[in-house]
Amino acid sequence: MIILSSAYLAPIQYYAHLYAADHALVDLGEHYVKQTYRNRCYIATPSGAQPLTLPVVRDGVGHTPMGEVRLSDHGDWRHLHWNALASAYEGSPYFEYYADDFRPLYEHPFEYLADFNAALHNVVLSLLSLTPSIEVSRDYVAEVPAGAVDLRNLVSPKVPVEHDAQFRVQPYYQVFKERTGFLPNLSIVDLLFNMGPESRMVLKQSLI
Repeated sequence: MIILSSAYLAPIQYYAHLYAADHALVDLGEHYVKQTYRNRCYIATPSGAQPLTLPVVRDGVGHTPMGEVRLSDHGDWRHLHWNALASAYEGSPYFEYYADDFRPLYEHPFEYLADFNAALHNVVLSLLSLTPSIEVSRDYVAEVPAGAVDLRNLVSPKVPVEHDAQFRVQPYYQVFKERTGFLPNLSIVDLLFNMGPESRMVLKQSLI
Protein backbone atom coordinates (compact mmCIF):
# COMPACT_ATOMS: atom_id res chain seq x y z
CA MET A 1 0.00 0.00 0.00
CA ILE A 2 1.17 3.51 -0.82
CA ILE A 3 -0.07 6.90 0.40
CA LEU A 4 -0.14 9.68 -2.17
CA SER A 5 -1.07 13.32 -2.50
CA SER A 6 -3.39 14.52 -5.22
CA ALA A 7 -1.21 15.68 -8.11
CA TYR A 8 -1.56 17.55 -11.40
CA LEU A 9 -0.39 15.26 -14.22
CA ALA A 10 2.00 13.71 -11.72
CA PRO A 11 5.59 12.78 -12.57
CA ILE A 12 6.77 9.39 -13.75
CA GLN A 13 7.97 8.60 -10.21
CA TYR A 14 4.36 8.79 -8.96
CA TYR A 15 3.07 6.35 -11.57
CA ALA A 16 6.01 3.98 -11.26
CA HIS A 17 5.01 3.45 -7.64
CA LEU A 18 1.38 3.03 -8.68
CA TYR A 19 2.45 0.45 -11.24
CA ALA A 20 3.82 -1.72 -8.43
CA ALA A 21 1.13 -1.01 -5.85
CA ASP A 22 -1.83 -3.21 -5.07
CA HIS A 23 -3.56 -0.47 -3.11
CA ALA A 24 -3.17 3.32 -2.96
CA LEU A 25 -4.62 5.88 -0.58
CA VAL A 26 -4.93 9.47 -1.85
CA ASP A 27 -4.96 11.94 1.04
CA LEU A 28 -7.27 14.92 0.40
CA GLY A 29 -7.27 15.89 4.06
CA GLU A 30 -3.65 17.00 4.10
CA HIS A 31 -2.86 20.72 3.97
CA TYR A 32 -2.37 22.21 0.53
CA VAL A 33 1.29 23.05 -0.05
CA LYS A 34 2.43 25.55 -2.68
CA GLN A 35 5.11 24.81 -5.28
CA THR A 36 4.51 21.06 -5.28
CA TYR A 37 3.05 18.54 -7.72
CA ARG A 38 -0.37 19.17 -6.17
CA ASN A 39 -0.86 21.98 -8.66
CA ARG A 40 2.27 21.83 -10.82
CA CYS A 41 3.69 19.56 -13.49
CA TYR A 42 6.77 19.73 -15.71
CA ILE A 43 6.78 19.19 -19.46
CA ALA A 44 9.56 19.14 -22.07
CA THR A 45 10.22 22.12 -24.33
CA PRO A 46 13.10 22.93 -26.72
CA SER A 47 14.68 25.00 -23.93
CA GLY A 48 14.29 22.37 -21.20
CA ALA A 49 11.77 21.45 -18.56
CA GLN A 50 8.90 23.93 -18.19
CA PRO A 51 6.51 24.09 -15.23
CA LEU A 52 2.77 24.39 -15.73
CA THR A 53 1.15 25.71 -12.57
CA LEU A 54 -2.57 25.69 -11.85
CA PRO A 55 -3.77 28.94 -10.20
CA VAL A 56 -5.79 28.43 -7.05
CA VAL A 57 -8.11 30.71 -5.11
CA ARG A 58 -6.39 32.45 -2.19
CA ASP A 59 -9.01 32.64 0.54
CA GLY A 60 -6.66 34.01 3.18
CA VAL A 61 -7.08 30.91 5.29
CA GLY A 62 -3.94 28.97 6.09
CA HIS A 63 -3.76 25.20 6.12
CA THR A 64 -6.57 24.56 3.66
CA PRO A 65 -7.28 20.85 3.18
CA MET A 66 -6.32 19.73 -0.31
CA GLY A 67 -9.87 18.60 -1.02
CA GLU A 68 -11.21 22.12 -0.42
CA VAL A 69 -8.79 24.07 -2.65
CA ARG A 70 -10.61 25.81 -5.50
CA LEU A 71 -9.21 26.49 -8.94
CA SER A 72 -9.00 30.10 -10.05
CA ASP A 73 -10.17 31.27 -13.46
CA HIS A 74 -7.46 33.91 -13.50
CA GLY A 75 -5.38 34.18 -16.65
CA ASP A 76 -7.29 31.79 -18.92
CA TRP A 77 -5.00 29.00 -17.72
CA ARG A 78 -7.08 26.20 -19.28
CA HIS A 79 -6.42 27.54 -22.77
CA LEU A 80 -2.78 28.33 -21.98
CA HIS A 81 -2.02 24.93 -20.45
CA TRP A 82 -3.59 23.00 -23.30
CA ASN A 83 -1.77 25.12 -25.87
CA ALA A 84 1.50 24.51 -24.00
CA LEU A 85 0.91 20.76 -24.06
CA ALA A 86 -0.01 20.80 -27.74
CA SER A 87 2.99 22.94 -28.65
CA ALA A 88 5.37 20.73 -26.69
CA TYR A 89 4.06 17.37 -27.88
CA GLU A 90 2.34 17.78 -31.25
CA GLY A 91 5.48 16.33 -32.83
CA SER A 92 5.62 13.34 -30.50
CA PRO A 93 4.63 9.87 -31.75
CA TYR A 94 1.46 9.45 -29.70
CA PHE A 95 0.06 12.94 -29.05
CA GLU A 96 -2.52 12.65 -31.84
CA TYR A 97 -3.75 9.34 -30.41
CA TYR A 98 -4.22 10.60 -26.85
CA ALA A 99 -5.01 14.31 -27.26
CA ASP A 100 -8.77 13.75 -27.42
CA ASP A 101 -8.65 11.96 -24.06
CA PHE A 102 -7.17 15.01 -22.33
CA ARG A 103 -8.51 18.01 -24.25
CA PRO A 104 -12.13 17.85 -22.98
CA LEU A 105 -10.93 18.10 -19.38
CA TYR A 106 -9.32 21.45 -20.17
CA GLU A 107 -12.65 22.64 -21.53
CA HIS A 108 -14.64 21.61 -18.45
CA PRO A 109 -15.02 24.19 -15.64
CA PHE A 110 -13.84 22.13 -12.67
CA GLU A 111 -14.28 24.02 -9.41
CA TYR A 112 -11.91 22.05 -7.21
CA LEU A 113 -8.24 21.34 -7.83
CA ALA A 114 -8.53 17.77 -6.51
CA ASP A 115 -11.42 17.00 -8.88
CA PHE A 116 -9.48 18.22 -11.91
CA ASN A 117 -6.42 16.25 -10.82
CA ALA A 118 -8.55 13.14 -10.31
CA ALA A 119 -10.16 13.42 -13.75
CA LEU A 120 -6.76 13.65 -15.43
CA HIS A 121 -5.44 10.86 -13.21
CA ASN A 122 -8.25 8.54 -14.30
CA VAL A 123 -7.43 9.17 -17.96
CA VAL A 124 -3.77 8.40 -17.32
CA LEU A 125 -4.59 5.17 -15.49
CA SER A 126 -6.84 4.10 -18.36
CA LEU A 127 -4.20 4.81 -21.01
CA LEU A 128 -1.57 2.96 -18.98
CA SER A 129 -3.98 0.07 -18.30
CA LEU A 130 -3.22 0.38 -14.60
CA THR A 131 -5.89 -0.88 -12.23
CA PRO A 132 -4.68 -0.44 -8.64
CA SER A 133 -7.27 -0.30 -5.90
CA ILE A 134 -7.46 3.41 -5.02
CA GLU A 135 -9.10 4.84 -1.92
CA VAL A 136 -9.60 8.55 -1.26
CA SER A 137 -9.51 9.93 2.26
CA ARG A 138 -11.17 13.27 3.03
CA ASP A 139 -9.62 13.14 6.48
CA TYR A 140 -5.91 13.69 7.03
CA VAL A 141 -4.03 10.41 7.22
CA ALA A 142 -2.06 11.08 10.40
CA GLU A 143 -0.93 7.54 11.06
CA VAL A 144 0.70 5.50 8.33
CA PRO A 145 -0.63 1.93 8.44
CA ALA A 146 1.87 -0.81 9.08
CA GLY A 147 3.59 -1.87 5.87
CA ALA A 148 2.45 1.20 3.93
CA VAL A 149 4.86 3.51 2.10
CA ASP A 150 4.19 7.23 2.58
CA LEU A 151 5.02 9.12 -0.64
CA ARG A 152 3.24 12.38 0.16
CA ASN A 153 6.44 14.31 0.79
CA LEU A 154 8.92 12.12 -1.07
CA VAL A 155 7.33 12.67 -4.50
CA SER A 156 7.97 16.40 -4.65
CA PRO A 157 9.85 18.88 -6.85
CA LYS A 158 11.48 20.05 -3.61
CA VAL A 159 13.01 16.60 -2.96
CA PRO A 160 15.75 15.28 -5.30
CA VAL A 161 14.47 12.18 -7.01
CA GLU A 162 17.66 10.41 -5.93
CA HIS A 163 16.26 10.37 -2.39
CA ASP A 164 13.73 7.76 -3.53
CA ALA A 165 15.66 4.52 -3.05
CA GLN A 166 13.10 2.51 -5.02
CA PHE A 167 13.06 4.67 -8.16
CA ARG A 168 15.52 5.37 -10.95
CA VAL A 169 14.21 6.85 -14.19
CA GLN A 170 14.71 4.58 -17.15
CA PRO A 171 15.68 6.84 -20.11
CA TYR A 172 13.29 6.82 -23.04
CA TYR A 173 12.77 8.68 -26.31
CA GLN A 174 11.97 12.40 -25.96
CA VAL A 175 11.27 14.77 -28.86
CA PHE A 176 13.85 17.36 -27.82
CA LYS A 177 16.42 14.93 -26.39
CA GLU A 178 19.15 15.85 -28.88
CA ARG A 179 18.80 19.51 -27.92
CA THR A 180 18.21 19.31 -24.17
CA GLY A 181 19.57 15.93 -23.20
CA PHE A 182 17.30 13.49 -21.42
CA LEU A 183 14.98 15.27 -18.97
CA PRO A 184 14.18 12.89 -16.09
CA ASN A 185 10.96 12.53 -14.13
CA LEU A 186 8.77 14.88 -16.12
CA SER A 187 4.98 14.64 -16.10
CA ILE A 188 3.54 11.26 -17.01
CA VAL A 189 2.17 12.83 -20.21
CA ASP A 190 5.73 13.25 -21.48
CA LEU A 191 6.14 9.48 -21.24
CA LEU A 192 2.70 8.72 -22.70
CA PHE A 193 2.98 11.08 -25.67
CA ASN A 194 6.48 9.84 -26.53
CA MET A 195 6.22 6.12 -25.79
CA GLY A 196 2.55 5.19 -25.96
CA PRO A 197 1.89 1.55 -25.02
CA GLU A 198 5.56 1.06 -24.12
CA SER A 199 5.11 3.48 -21.19
CA ARG A 200 4.26 0.58 -18.89
CA MET A 201 7.63 -1.03 -19.60
CA VAL A 202 9.45 2.20 -18.73
CA LEU A 203 7.54 2.41 -15.44
CA LYS A 204 8.45 -1.17 -14.60
CA GLN A 205 12.12 -0.67 -15.48
CA SER A 206 12.27 2.50 -13.37
CA LEU A 207 11.58 0.62 -10.14
CA ILE A 208 14.41 -0.90 -8.14
